[in-house]
Amino acid sequence: MRVLLDECVPRKLKINLPGHECRTVPEEGLAGKRNGELLSVAEKAGFDVFLSVDRGIEFQQNLQSRRMAVLLVRVPSSRLADLLPHVPEILKRLKSLSPGELVIVG
Repeated sequence: MRVLLDECVPRKLKINLPGHECRTVPEEGLAGKRNGELLSVAEKAGFDVFLSVDRGIEFQQNLQSRRMAVLLVRVPSSRLADLLPHVPEILKRLKSLSPGELVIVG
């Protein structure tokens, strides 16, 4: 899967998601874009999944019409130490995501 990590997600999370092509929003030159525009551009770029810790995304965006899935990780902070315990569940969920689906981990 091609996974786009939101700018609030530490880029070092990429090395903990083997078997997936992971890029960050800044690496793609998309820093500063709002979620709706960001998701549209990411879809056009061929990403399958947008991974974020932004709790508002589930209420701000209509995801059902999207060609990519959103994986939301609920953690106390966006620090890598808070995300790492959820990596096994993230990897499991990445195997079965469908376009337009919102999956919450944590």
